[in-house]
Amino acid sequence: MGSASITHTVGPEHTARALRSGSVEVLATPILLAWCEEATCDALSLDPEQTSVGARVEIDHLIPSPVGTTIIASADMIARDGRLVTFRVEAVDTSGALVGSGQVRRIVVDRDRFLSRLKRVGD
Repeated sequence: MGSASITHTVGPEHTARALRSGSVEVLATPILLAWCEEATCDALSLDPEQTSVGARVEIDHLIPSPVGTTIIASADMIARDGRLVTFRVEAVDTSGALVGSGQVRRIVVDRDRFLSRLKRVGD
């Protein structure tokens, strides 16, 4: 089973105000989710022709993190059933406080086959 961690520092562009997901200058929940998903992607070992796509997310955003806070997001694979991969995710700040936690499910797909199913603009 795979695991990975990534580290980011909250900047003004990561705030709820900047993303219009709120009006305060703290880490936006969509960014917290994106960082957790980044860790899940890093935890997967895929063949070059494969990629993964998000299928389901459940995230609890527990405490606010102001600009300048360093966040470590980690993902641990807890199940794999064929192409469906389930991860436990969590994010902590450098003091060890739990910022958020939850579960992310991804589906492993063949990149070219997946992209061939997209409708092109103008078609």
